[in-house]
Amino acid sequence: MSANAIAERTEGTGLGLTLDERGVAWLTFDVPGAKVNILSLALLEHLEGLLASARALPARGLVVVSGKERSFIAGADVDEIAAVSDSATARALAARGQAAFQAIADLPYPTCAAIDGVCLGGGMELALACSLRVASDAPEVSLGLPEVRLGILPGFGGTQRLPRLIGLTAALDLILAGRTLDGRRALKAGVVDRLVPSAYVRREAATLVLAAAADGVATAAKRRGRGLSMRLLEGTPPGRSFILSQARHKLAAETGGHYPAPELALTSIGNAFRMELAAGLAEEARLVGELVPTAVSKNLIGIFRATQAVKKRGGGGAHPREVGRAAVLGAGTMGGGIAWLLASNGIAVRMKDVRREALVSGMGAAASILGKAVARRRLTAREAEKTMARISPTLDLRGFRTVDLAIEAVVERLEIKQAVVAEIESRVSDECVIASNTSSLSIARIGERARHRERVAGMHFFNPVDRMPLVEVIRGDRTSDEAVATVYALARRLGKTPVVVADRPGFLVNRILAPYLNEALELVRGGASIAAVDQALVRFGMPMGPLLLLDQVGIDVAAHAAATFHEAFGERVGDPALLRAMAGSNRLGKKNGRGFYLHGRKRSEPDPEVERLLRQGQGLASSPLEPEIVERCLLRMIDEAGRCLAENVVADAADLDLAMVMGTGFPPFRGGLLRYAETLGAKRVVERLEALAASHGPRFAPGAWLLEAAREGRPLA
Repeated sequence: MSANAIAERTEGTGLGLTLDERGVAWLTFDVPGAKVNILSLALLEHLEGLLASARALPARGLVVVSGKERSFIAGADVDEIAAVSDSATARALAARGQAAFQAIADLPYPTCAAIDGVCLGGGMELALACSLRVASDAPEVSLGLPEVRLGILPGFGGTQRLPRLIGLTAALDLILAGRTLDGRRALKAGVVDRLVPSAYVRREAATLVLAAAADGVATAAKRRGRGLSMRLLEGTPPGRSFILSQARHKLAAETGGHYPAPELALTSIGNAFRMELAAGLAEEARLVGELVPTAVSKNLIGIFRATQAVKKRGGGGAHPREVGRAAVLGAGTMGGGIAWLLASNGIAVRMKDVRREALVSGMGAAASILGKAVARRRLTAREAEKTMARISPTLDLRGFRTVDLAIEAVVERLEIKQAVVAEIESRVSDECVIASNTSSLSIARIGERARHRERVAGMHFFNPVDRMPLVEVIRGDRTSDEAVATVYALARRLGKTPVVVADRPGFLVNRILAPYLNEALELVRGGASIAAVDQALVRFGMPMGPLLLLDQVGIDVAAHAAATFHEAFGERVGDPALLRAMAGSNRLGKKNGRGFYLHGRKRSEPDPEVERLLRQGQGLASSPLEPEIVERCLLRMIDEAGRCLAENVVADAADLDLAMVMGTGFPPFRGGLLRYAETLGAKRVVERLEALAASHGPRFAPGAWLLEAAREGRPLA
């Protein structure tokens, strides 16, 4: 069959095949009506048929390209994966993808993937099935196998082909963490054979397949060899067993046994060195079949979908203002972190403070983050220098007329924030958006002294800025749609996950955390040890216990926030007196080494003196068991989440769950706070809250939203 006849037959399928005068066949992915190429089951079926015909072409080589700008193939269809509920179907789906990609590997001539953009998951596995790979040096290029983040493993051959290409240790590093590589790092790792400017990707790919046709694939490729010591270690069964054993121990410590996908991926990667390719692929498909139907996978896919929904929607229904220059008011650790984030995304930043020492601290915070990135080889020293050069520290407000957005990040005191917003408004243009990085203060109150309150919004970053993905975008009572849209779009540009929330005390995340943290205090006051409370919640899946979290935040800061919550919500969220007593005894948390824990250089130990301090005047009850600790803390959060939905603090349960995962580290494998609550059921949640209210007080009394959900049998998520 001729290439023209094949092109006619594949019209509308998202695939095309042509043959040029040099004998290079071009296989093009261009899914109609989609911004990126996604590998659906239907597309894989078309691909198999097309490749069967391609075998008969008088070609010297084949190049796989994308018709989408700055995107190769973004991966498999997540919706199709989510819809699978049994192991047999999941295994068959994986086998179908493997067969399609094996058809590429079995073509009677060299093949090359021309990658100019996103190449993830199934797209990466397709590229690995090719003989060669060329990538562009564009910043949009991203290569990786992130399937473990969805609770599955690379099932179209990734766990078999990548280790054979780059070695065991490098493959473990990429697959088990779901890491992605830019073009430069992909070349260094040996994932791609050439790195060229975007304009030359297709030309270089064609050159490579023609050279491979003439002289062999090994001659055309420039494989980067691994170090001698690593080759010796990986080159023997005992060495590989040692590497796999160490990786398994590390995984157990990191996942706590809550995430089965990395553990099974580790097994499958090991198979690449114990089995022939066909047998390894069969085992890979079987392991995919085990993972896809699990609750963990469904929960992680739910978070992924919510994240994608955030990326697709705008924040305020208006056109956002483009931000090329920005200002940060207030240096120090938080201000320096925000300045680093802006500068790292190509935005020129003026960072202002009233104290020279604070500016030094802010610049140091930015430099520290960049230094860590250089040490981890995520950046070059030159790239870090260019980023720092975008940050201009200043003690005055000169040069602020040209900024498009100013972020206030001064101390959490209303009168100070009001003064800063009023001052900055007088020095910026009339179009400049002013955002407050407040964790609990009212945006409406912060903007009271502004002449144009419609351009004042909230942009609450979570600490540390370089690690926490959430940004709460807060709409004040007079905030314009344009201001909300601008802050939302900027958060997305900075790589953060924005969630729009209403201007209520504590907004969303901190409000839900408040009763959780308060209940941890009540548990200690009632007889539980600090260690027992924190360990119970860590075993549940939280990244750290609530009492250690209070130490990290700062007990003085937490006491101030608790007073705000108490004023707004009364006894339901707790009495700030407990935290005030802590702060009054010069226990500020990690910042001065004394809090619920004594923080040493190497480790932190619970301080038994704190338990005595909190229990003064209390009759000591018996220490609760771990299930009660978890139940009391989690049910308090669930009830407050329901109250937030009833007050329209956030759009829906999906956004709430996403915010709790991204802002607090609520265990992703549980799918979010309300998704976890749904596993209990509204009726059970209400019954337990009412029982706890009878035994421990009215703070456990369920709110109207939960009561209605239980009465009507309505799902919680």
